[in-house]
Amino acid sequence: MSIELHGSLAQEPSVLIGTTVQEKNITYPTDAKLAIKIINRLNKLAKHHNIQQRRTYIKEVKNCRLAIRHFRHVKKRTKAKKALTRLRTIANKLIRELQRKLPQYLLFTTYQKDFLLYQQVLAQKPKDKNKIYSLHEANVYVIAKGKDHKQYEYGNKVSIVSTKDNNIIVGVVSHNKNIHDSKTLHAAIGHANSNRDKNKPIKQAVCDRGYVGAKEVLGAKIILPKKALKQDNRYQRDKKRKLCKRRAAIEPIIGHLKSDFRLSRNLLKGQIGDEINVLMAACAWNLRKWLVATTIFLFLQKVRYFFIKNHWFMLQYAKACN
Repeated sequence: MSIELHGSLAQEPSVLIGTTVQEKNITYPTDAKLAIKIINRLNKLAKHHNIQQRRTYIKEVKNCRLAIRHFRHVKKRTKAKKALTRLRTIANKLIRELQRKLPQYLLFTTYQKDFLLYQQVLAQKPKDKNKIYSLHEANVYVIAKGKDHKQYEYGNKVSIVSTKDNNIIVGVVSHNKNIHDSKTLHAAIGHANSNRDKNKPIKQAVCDRGYVGAKEVLGAKIILPKKALKQDNRYQRDKKRKLCKRRAAIEPIIGHLKSDFRLSRNLLKGQIGDEINVLMAACAWNLRKWLVATTIFLFLQKVRYFFIKNHWFMLQYAKACN
């Protein structure tokens, strides 16, 4: 609906496509944080079911937390590693104790899935694939950005499709897996075509060099910045150069979506929450553009009426003077 408000302006044959990271509302993940959270959850579970534990390890966990603070210190790194190993040992002890003492119907119907998750988190190593970075958001994955201020971001990748000239967002897709940018084009262009007139599909999409490898997707030609071909004439070279320069227009759109429309921190839960958050941010962007255009139109109409009215009075005054 937010796209249809713009009418023919949203039916441009050329679009701009870019990807960004929608960060999830989780803390920076470390092995120690996850182990301590598991221990606290297990103690809370035992208290809820009135299970008498042999030990809760509360004081020892506190000392281990203090030792892990100096993990980057050269002389204290060994002590920090031992503290991390001890936290994992404590968590595994509590899991085994609860598996023995919990009623069987609760163990297999309610908590079995949680225990399997905890054991997977405690067993994972730094270089493992498909790691779990959060207990309440197990689907979060890491995206390496390579920037000095933020090398890694934890959330999910999203694709943004906007029109080339009017900057109207015509398609957004939330990706459940960290796939190469060229593999996201099929879903992004497909979603954009579903929101447009069926007789006017996307003919060309301008992308950055991160999409290298893609040439044509769903009938849309993929244009990437690269060296000009020898057989191209001057007009063709200038046309491709302007298109690739215009692609940079999607970067401020992504910046506004993050800073003004809550794309920088996703507070909604699960994969459905990822899809809803990016979709509502895109709708808010389109509605704001429509409201600004409507306000300007009404203001110009008022100014036009004012000048027409004053012109009529001036003509009447001139006739009276004559």
